[in-house]
Amino acid sequence: MFPKVRTCLSSGLSRLPSCVNSRRALGASSVLCKHQHRTFSSESAGVRVLYDGLCPICVTEIQFLQFLQRNRPEKVHFIDISLPDYDGMKYKDITYEMAMKEMHVIDEKDKVHSGVPAFAVMYSAVGLGWLARFMTWSPVRPFMDKSYDIFARNRLKWTGRGKECTTGRCERKIP
Repeated sequence: MFPKVRTCLSSGLSRLPSCVNSRRALGASSVLCKHQHRTFSSESAGVRVLYDGLCPICVTEIQFLQFLQRNRPEKVHFIDISLPDYDGMKYKDITYEMAMKEMHVIDEKDKVHSGVPAFAVMYSAVGLGWLARFMTWSPVRPFMDKSYDIFARNRLKWTGRGKECTTGRCERKIP
């Protein structure tokens, strides 16, 4: 296929589908045109993950997921809700307070998922579909829901941020 593509490229992209069989041309043209569709705008992103950038547990997980999707940066966008310019209106009206209570993910179809389903969407988007399926598997799901509920209720206390997060926005601790 590559000699044919090279010949097609040298003779002009407009002839590409006629040089390569149609089944391969579809795959080749999507690869060749990938840069044209890449976007880093939160409004047109694929999956958007809202996370607390001041939570050390959350940040560790997000860094791992960013590593997993390093070759596809347009697939998932991670939005730090702790930044002063976070605007819930841009993200399906998910307020800072809502996002602090539990994980929220907006999928490619603009549907909002929260709690364990949010993790399932996020994990699937970075290539961990097997983990997403396991988490949502009916024998495991009640345990996951209960475990996440306990974590979500206690994460501020467990990360040493309980007092500064009682009202309004959390503030960074100054050592």
